[in-house]
Amino acid sequence: MTLRPLNVLVIDDEAAVRQIVCEMVRSAGYPCDTAAGAAEGASKLVRGGIDVALCDIRMPDGDGLTLLRNCRESGIDTVFVMVTAFGSMEMAVEALRAGAHDFVSKPVNREELAHRLSQIEALRGLREENRVLRKSVGGAGANRFNFSSPAMLEVGRLAGKVAPTDSTVLVTGESGTGKGVLARSIHERSQRAEGPFIAVNCGAIPDTLLESEFFGHTKGAFTGAERMRKGLFLEADGGTLFLDEIGELPLQMQSKLLHAIDEKSVRQVGSESARRVDVRIVAATNRDLQAMVRDGRFREDLYFRLSMFRIHVPPLRERPQDLRDLIRHFLGASTAGGRRLTGLDPAAEELLLAYAWPGNVRELENVINRASILADGERITLGDIPAELSARAVSGGTAVASGPVGDLRGELRRYEAEIVFRTLAGVSGDRRQAAQQLGIGLSSLYRKLEEFEREGLGRETDARPKFNP
Repeated sequence: MTLRPLNVLVIDDEAAVRQIVCEMVRSAGYPCDTAAGAAEGASKLVRGGIDVALCDIRMPDGDGLTLLRNCRESGIDTVFVMVTAFGSMEMAVEALRAGAHDFVSKPVNREELAHRLSQIEALRGLREENRVLRKSVGGAGANRFNFSSPAMLEVGRLAGKVAPTDSTVLVTGESGTGKGVLARSIHERSQRAEGPFIAVNCGAIPDTLLESEFFGHTKGAFTGAERMRKGLFLEADGGTLFLDEIGELPLQMQSKLLHAIDEKSVRQVGSESARRVDVRIVAATNRDLQAMVRDGRFREDLYFRLSMFRIHVPPLRERPQDLRDLIRHFLGASTAGGRRLTGLDPAAEELLLAYAWPGNVRELENVINRASILADGERITLGDIPAELSARAVSGGTAVASGPVGDLRGELRRYEAEIVFRTLAGVSGDRRQAAQQLGIGLSSLYRKLEEFEREGLGRETDARPKFNP
């Protein structure tokens, strides 16, 4: 992948400095233009096409830091390197806080400047490469699975409508329905796709660390703060911040979060100044936030702010049209067993289709991955499915053996046990020989015997268990 050379703009009120620095830039192999002050610099930057601005901080018609902040607020992504004769650590820190990439002092060293520009060029190459890779992977993944249920088609339609905007989005639904996947999809289809996607589980952060995690802290802000921390908002600057389990935030933090969203700025713990941030918020919860508002456990103003655009992801049991395709999707994607499987036996598939999936899509994926590990052949069999899942699928919590006579899955399980025990009896209990006759692995036979015993489906010592079909 070949990128054009960096376009550099030197912004300085001193003509001699502009000429010398621009000559250094050109000798390093980069095109260069100049601006005689903040106003002319702003005029050229707004036209676009400037990759790097070498900008003086103190100029008669304005300061470079204000120019930098205005560019950031306008969405101009030019890399700023501040150049000043008044070098100091305080000014360097202020420039970096404002969003500058780097800071150099006058007189500018030719080798140092060339090295800084080459670093910026390398970083730009990596970002472009990542963008292309994300687009390639995202494009392949976007068509990898298509929902067919009307409910999920509506979810997709809503996500497609809101993604190109900067609207805050609230995603609701039970645990395991794929709220996080939807949030990432919204980000990848937005104008911020090249920016960061930062996800955080609000319920996993101790209350005492919430403010520091969200907004960052300065070095020495509190005991143990041995270095500065940017915080989630600054990490997500220019991208999307996904707040999962938003209903777990304590009220005090809800207030600070609302302020950060409304003001579009954050103040690090230990800092006296706020910093502007450009972050899109996508939040998710499996709780009833409206009920929490009524109970005084969630701020009403924050709820209204977050739910400007709401998308509800229905549970898997309410969209059975998706189940069969999801099973095949996860089966094709699974490499848990170190190999690709060709499919499922009919009895195993019937069992999966009959189950209510209280853990939703996440539970289904876990079951398929586990069965892929246990499968001895190229297909998942009924014996590879967790026994407890079989019991709940048949009778809502009652063991298969005690299920009603005539129930297909219960009868299949009973018949499977009868065949296994009959085979064992025919080879005088030789498990290895029985496994060979049954066409399954020895480990699968041991597992089936343990499951049959737990389910009350006879004992190995029985020559022919007595079932009452």
